[in-house]
Amino acid sequence: MLTKQKVVALGFQHVLAMYAGAVIVPLIVGGALNLTAAQMAYLIAADLFTCGIATILQVWGGKYFGSRLPVVLGCTFTAVGPIIAIGMASNLATVYGAIIISGIFVVLAAPLYGKILRFFPTVVTGSVVTIIGLSLIPVAMTNVGGGDTSSPDFGAPSNLLLALITLIIILVVNRIAKGFMRSISVLIGLAAGTIIAYFMGVVNFAGVSEASWFNIVQPFYFGTPQISLVAIITMILVNIVSMVESTGVYFAVGKATDQKVEQKQIVNGLRSEGVAITLGGIFNAFPYTAFSQNVGLITLTRVKSRDVIFAAGGIMVILGLLPKLAAITTVIPSAVLGGAMIVMFGSVAVSGLSILSEVNLRKENNLLIIACSIAVGLGSATVPQMFDALPDFAKMMLQNGIVTGSLTAILLNLLLSSKSKDSQGEAEVLKSA
Repeated sequence: MLTKQKVVALGFQHVLAMYAGAVIVPLIVGGALNLTAAQMAYLIAADLFTCGIATILQVWGGKYFGSRLPVVLGCTFTAVGPIIAIGMASNLATVYGAIIISGIFVVLAAPLYGKILRFFPTVVTGSVVTIIGLSLIPVAMTNVGGGDTSSPDFGAPSNLLLALITLIIILVVNRIAKGFMRSISVLIGLAAGTIIAYFMGVVNFAGVSEASWFNIVQPFYFGTPQISLVAIITMILVNIVSMVESTGVYFAVGKATDQKVEQKQIVNGLRSEGVAITLGGIFNAFPYTAFSQNVGLITLTRVKSRDVIFAAGGIMVILGLLPKLAAITTVIPSAVLGGAMIVMFGSVAVSGLSILSEVNLRKENNLLIIACSIAVGLGSATVPQMFDALPDFAKMMLQNGIVTGSLTAILLNLLLSSKSKDSQGEAEVLKSA
């Protein structure tokens, strides 16, 4: 039985696992749209606050909302390009008008989307989860090098050393510790890596001193939402991509927590994401999706309690209200985060391989589905620039490795093995859910 103190510590570990991804989106968008320092500070605070609310909505299980899975929600990277494009062409009020309406669309479309889940048999879900893990590994390695590939010190020996030390600490704690200490191995590794980085002179506390102590998230901070049909269609496409991505994360969490993910859970989870997206528009934050970063942490720690994710959501709400505390977590160097990401993201890929081990690989069709979907998904994730000559809406879809890999797996499953026992078996389960 986890005590309240342990639940909070484990929740904080989940916050750290997703924090870099949550903060980088407002930093990129704010920088591209030339926001002031005060506006940037608000954007980050609003994002963290809404991340927390969205996560709590997801974990909480009502009749129509909430998957009741230990899923953390964060702002989707898919939305970065479109938000910047809409913001530059018009203004942020138009961006948030589109986000609000696209969130309502997700709530309404979730039941219809749920009906296509019969096209996600084991061979498809296993491929998708594997793709999620593999496509995150380049993110981990970029952080190992220092985070910014254009920086002169990217790949510096000090960065590589910090990442290696962090990774070793996590592995050692996992190997020799037991119980609670083992479950917070990532938190221990991040703390130890940051302390070592401080003595190496690479930890910067300037952001902490400049941050304010208290911030109140305000609805419509950037003005009354404005309506643009093109912007709305663009954000709806972004959220369709996120729905596919979240489905893969739900299946991955189901594998990590040893439970069967049913159609109703996915539909209710997507409804909650739609509500979260709408709230993101109201509070001038971002569209939200299930974060795959945290799946690896569940797999690694073996802690499956929803209470921990509730705690993580509460911590993010507090960080959104107290920017000074939020800024403290930003002092963790990218290389330290990268060292932790290696083991977490690798764990997601292994979870996918574990699912695929249940598939009959003697069937040539299954081998082709797995091989092609992983190759297409990983290729799209690592070489997204190959789609640069395509129209923006196509580029947005195809540059997401999870989406291209998922669609490849679904289409090949329909074409090659729609009559297989494996496909029919899982389809019947989903139909009856």
